[in-house]
Amino acid sequence: MKPEERALRQQMAHLCASLFARGFSVGTAGNVSARLSDGILMTPTNSTLGNIDPDRISKIDTDGQHVSGDQPTKEVFLHQAFYETRPDAGAVVHLHSTWATALSCIEDTDPEDCVPPLTPYVVMRVGTVRLVPYVKPGDPMAGELIRELKGEYAAVLLANHGPVVTGKDLFSAVCAAEELEETAKLLIALRAMPTRLLTAEQVAELKTTFGRI
Repeated sequence: MKPEERALRQQMAHLCASLFARGFSVGTAGNVSARLSDGILMTPTNSTLGNIDPDRISKIDTDGQHVSGDQPTKEVFLHQAFYETRPDAGAVVHLHSTWATALSCIEDTDPEDCVPPLTPYVVMRVGTVRLVPYVKPGDPMAGELIRELKGEYAAVLLANHGPVVTGKDLFSAVCAAEELEETAKLLIALRAMPTRLLTAEQVAELKTTFGRI
């Protein structure tokens, strides 16, 4: 095994355990993947993020064939679609975190822009979040729905399911997923109150300064 792959396996196990310990994932919910030069590492199906064995993390090759480790998450199609449409994505994090999942269930969540620009950090780290129509977990149609977005979004909410967030590397994707969860919590906490959002000019300044998500 190449040193690059061994290090990424260790990092994935560590970050998954951190997400689980802090309540971003419960039971066997959620799955995480990261891109290698010769394939993709993915958390195994029916595994808990709190106790991932680095040596048992699933690996698929660039053609999507399972080559080592346990069987990959049943959401493999979802992850593959993001890598295919976002060449700069180095990792994908799918959680069932409480507040972002709640936002995906609220009827009046704007499907074109689920997370308004409440803070600069959600603009910088997450970007515009699109709502993806509901399909049952593990349905290959989830991948088709992601492909239809043509790589324009670094993060989505799966309706009545939860968030999926990409990043340039695994650490960035995990941080962005956490930022999305905390922003969803703020949005729901503020729903009954008049709320000040960042202006279009302020959002444009952030995008100019920090680049496209």
